[in-house]
Amino acid sequence: MSRIRQRLQLLLHVDDSPHRIALAFGLGVWLAFFPIFGIHTGLALALAFGFRLSRVAILLGTWVNNPWTIAPMYTAGTLVGCLLLGVSPAGLQEINWRGLHGGSLRETFQRVAEALWPFLWPYCLGNMLLGAILGVGSYFALRTFLERRRARPVPGDANPAGS
Repeated sequence: MSRIRQRLQLLLHVDDSPHRIALAFGLGVWLAFFPIFGIHTGLALALAFGFRLSRVAILLGTWVNNPWTIAPMYTAGTLVGCLLLGVSPAGLQEINWRGLHGGSLRETFQRVAEALWPFLWPYCLGNMLLGAILGVGSYFALRTFLERRRARPVPGDANPAGS
């Protein structure tokens, strides 16, 4: 839990408006679900520089996708895509993952690609949609939180704003 608190503290100390901090974080959450694996951080930094957004906020949103969360996130997105496109997810359970490796690296990649090919569009659509929904939701949640936190009087402040 201390890591979550540390990251929240980083967000609380970004010197920007609640809207822009939440926008960067929400965009980062959307990027966390981006279907092309391995480019999340680079893409987040490029967008942060391109749109002059907080690098801290966008990276924290993007790093929602990490080694512990990647499998459940991408699986959920793929299942959403299967539901939307009418593709049966039963084939995912039937993949013999242990039987896919062996031989050359190229052969292994070819077997993995063949096993996952029917799920390419559900994977892409579902993860983009789920990322968009959660990105928008995290934007509103973080913006509301930051606005309320900034509106609270600071303890020991003899001259509160608006006096």
